[in-house]
Amino acid sequence: MINRYAKPLMLLVALACIALLAVGLYLQLWRDMLPCPLCILQRYAFAVTGVLCVVTLFLPQPMLGAGAALGSLASLAGAGIAIRHLWVKAHPTISCGIDPLETSLNKVFFAEWFPALFQADGLCTTDYDPILGLSIPQWALLWFAIFVVTLGLVALRSRHAE
Repeated sequence: MINRYAKPLMLLVALACIALLAVGLYLQLWRDMLPCPLCILQRYAFAVTGVLCVVTLFLPQPMLGAGAALGSLASLAGAGIAIRHLWVKAHPTISCGIDPLETSLNKVFFAEWFPALFQADGLCTTDYDPILGLSIPQWALLWFAIFVVTLGLVALRSRHAE
């Protein structure tokens, strides 16, 4: 049953990833919420998940499961980063501020080509007002969890359909 909806679900996940990256840019550029290194890593995870979903749409049907599994793994990595971000926020004496992670992230070619999207300028412990009751890393974790489950189901159902 889910196999019939596999490609539309992959497209929906890709569009959601693009929308989430756009929301991140909006918050950064118009609401002055500077992204920290963990925020940037989460953006990379959303971008990788979205790109994998788009690429998978153009692959033959037998490759659908593999693409969905890779997208699910990218989202799982993003969920792990979001959990780490929430842990850092819960322990304010720990910071991921100006450290080797920020310096190395800002030297990655994506950060140099697209600094507005991939350059870390903020501190992980900065408290911004919640959006609809959740902090930014909580929203990221929620979306990553949705993507892990959705893409995981697509991968499993595609495997059983073969």
